[in-house]
Amino acid sequence: MPASRDFTAFIQELFAPLGGVTLRPMFGGTGVYSRGLMFALVADDTVYLKADAEGKKAFEARGCGPFVYDSKGKPVQMSYWKLPAELIDNAAEAVAWGKTALDVAKAEKAAIPPSSRRITLGAARRYR
Repeated sequence: MPASRDFTAFIQELFAPLGGVTLRPMFGGTGVYSRGLMFALVADDTVYLKADAEGKKAFEARGCGPFVYDSKGKPVQMSYWKLPAELIDNAAEAVAWGKTALDVAKAEKAAIPPSSRRITLGAARRYR
């Protein structure tokens, strides 16, 4: 079930201090982006934050689970973890967790090598 408009508006306002926060619908949920980099998602009026192996320990310690969806009858776990419920009412703490999620997303993006740059035959002819 998609997230409600009121809830997504609240989430956009909540994470606004991270800068350039936008939301985009995706696969029945909503992606939360800061300057074009996805660091959270919203599904069924629940917020999930990006986490790495180290960060997931903090979520597990608070009793929070990962975002899981069904793919052809098989559960698929993503690297997004449920924001602890008590943080939704504590903006400063929620933003701190959001910043950590954004840092994880930035590190993950930095680890991906740039795509190879091929020059097509047509482009090669143009620059002779």
